[in-house]
Amino acid sequence: MRRDLLTSVVAVIAITVVLGLAYPLAVAGIAQVVFPGQANGSKVSLNGKVVGSSLIGQEAKGAAYFHPRPSATGYSGNATFFGNVGPNSVEGRELVRESIAAYLKLEKPYDRSLTVDEIPVDAVTQSGSGVDPHISEANARIQAHRVAAVRKLPLERVEELISDHTDGRGLGVFGEPGVNVLELNIALEEEAPR
Repeated sequence: MRRDLLTSVVAVIAITVVLGLAYPLAVAGIAQVVFPGQANGSKVSLNGKVVGSSLIGQEAKGAAYFHPRPSATGYSGNATFFGNVGPNSVEGRELVRESIAAYLKLEKPYDRSLTVDEIPVDAVTQSGSGVDPHISEANARIQAHRVAAVRKLPLERVEELISDHTDGRGLGVFGEPGVNVLELNIALEEEAPR
């Protein structure tokens, strides 16, 4: 029995050292060499100051900024989750109705032709994590009218910035192109500071 106990203790220590220390340190080291930006959180800076991560959506306040998707967590990277309500949920329908009303209230003054049917689904629904940093191109192009008017920029210039900050499909085939809201808002600040 003593021999079995000693073997077990040695095995636990060896596995802890290999899987608990050596492997994580090796993976972190490789990540720092191969993907240093992503390994350090994909930080985004404005005027030399870190203002966020290109991987985590952030709340944008005010009409001069592009707004991300709704979030159940207040865009907290510490507690990401999806507001788990199904399509048949009364609560879910009410949340979408409220989001539609808020979206129209914000965007309609700048694009009088906007109708409920033209609102992209990502403008009024949460992402799976609640902190998706991207919005659809359609959502960004609707918001462009407001941002251009408030910042007194030509709509064409704002649409160019949208195109510049649109990421393609993953590996060229997965998902839809998306516009990184934080990076687009930073480009706007550089173009026409508020």
